Parts: sequence; structure tokens; C-alpha cells
Amino acid sequence: MARTRVKICGVTTEDDLAAVVAAGADAVGIIADVSVETPRSVSVKRATQLVAATPPFVDTVLVTMPDSVVDAIALAEHVQSDVIQIHGEYDATDFRRINESVTADVIAVVDAEMPSRARSVASTVDAVLIDSVDTDGAGGTGHTHDWTTTAEIATQLDSPVILAGGLTPSNVKSAVQTVTPFGIDVASGVEDSGGNKDHNAVTAFINRATNVDIASNTETGVSIEDANTDGTSVGEPMSTTTSEDNR
Repeated sequence: MARTRVKICGVTTEDDLAAVVAAGADAVGIIADVSVETPRSVSVKRATQLVAATPPFVDTVLVTMPDSVVDAIALAEHVQSDVIQIHGEYDATDFRRINESVTADVIAVVDAEMPSRARSVASTVDAVLIDSVDTDGAGGTGHTHDWTTTAEIATQLDSPVILAGGLTPSNVKSAVQTVTPFGIDVASGVEDSGGNKDHNAVTAFINRATNVDIASNTETGVSIEDANTDGTSVGEPMSTTTSEDNR
């Protein structure tokens, strides 16, 4: 039985970080150096502190919109996250250069309406995150997209696919069953106010996402602790190959 990995994005405080880890998240997303307004963004210094505070076996994902390839590389080296998730109009050549220059795994964010771009960059990154993005290339639209189409795109890619866009505890089970992604990504869908995580919602989201057997599209009914039967731990890093704002 395969288990979908879960990233909780937009973590800004140690309290939320602890709750996300305790709930069984595989990865935490920390947003920094973005060109859009979001209550989930922190300074680069703060991002570095949160990365350092994250315990072993939970991946840290720096979510960013760098101005250039050079900036992306420098930021990854400074923050030292396990993964860097890059928004923006970068092409395959850009992503290849970044991936060859950093120790972190690289995730490319692609608009669900641009399957050709997903196919173009997939072989140059460690994972592709398919999201409902705005005109600036940022997530945070709060909208879902056509999951059936996303599932078709996923079968055409060389890299693992992470699903984002309007996910909540109430729809995540259906999303996982439809797309069967490697991982899922949520931010505002588990919040009680902008940037503040609802710890009960985080637990419910992770429980519902990981209790679906995506091989048979059935709910397993097991606990988070027992959800993995493939020999890996619930906290296994997503970087084995993890949008900002509302996912």
C-alpha cells in the first residue's frame, strides 16, 4: 500500500511547527523571499531559524519566488533547507542549473493549466508541484483545479507529483483518490486565521490523507502511526524523489 506524503505549508511559529510535526507531517513549508503579500511569509533569518528548529526525519521546504537563478542558489545555501520549492517562470535550463548547484532537492511549481510546462521541467527537478496559481506565478488562489486532468498529467511526468490548490480536510481524501499523487500540499486549508494553523484541522487533514490506500482507492481506517506498510516511517522525508498561501 502506498501512502501519500503530506506537506503543511506556511509555518511561521515554533508552536505551529511542533503541532505539525506531532500530527505526523512528512514536511513543513516555510515561505520566504516572495514578491506577493501573504501572512505566511517570514524573513530569511526567521526561515533559517525554523529550519534549524525542525526535528530529524521531517523535511524542511523553503518556498520562495527568487528574482533569479543566482538568487535561488544563494538562498538555498543560506537557509540550508532539505528542499527548495521555486515559484516563477523558470525553464528547464534554469531548474537544471539550480539543481546542479544546490544540495537541497528542487521542486518546480507549475500551473495546472500549463501541462506542457510540467512536462518540460519534470526531468530537471526532483518533483513537480501542480497548483492553481495566479498571474504572478504564486499559489494562494484558494481554488482547486481539475483533478482528473492533473492525474493524467502525472502519468506523463518523469518526476513525482505533488498536488496543491484549495485542499482542505473535507476534500483531501477525494483528491488523493483521484490524482494518486506522491504528495499533497496545504496551507490556508488548515488555518483558523491568516498564517495561524488550526491544530485540529492539521491533524484531521493528515489523518484523512494518509488513511487512503491510493492503490485501491479505499480508506484504510488505520491510525496515522500505522498508515505506512511499505517499510517507511510516517516521518520519512519527502525528498526521496514537498504552494504558498492557500493550498
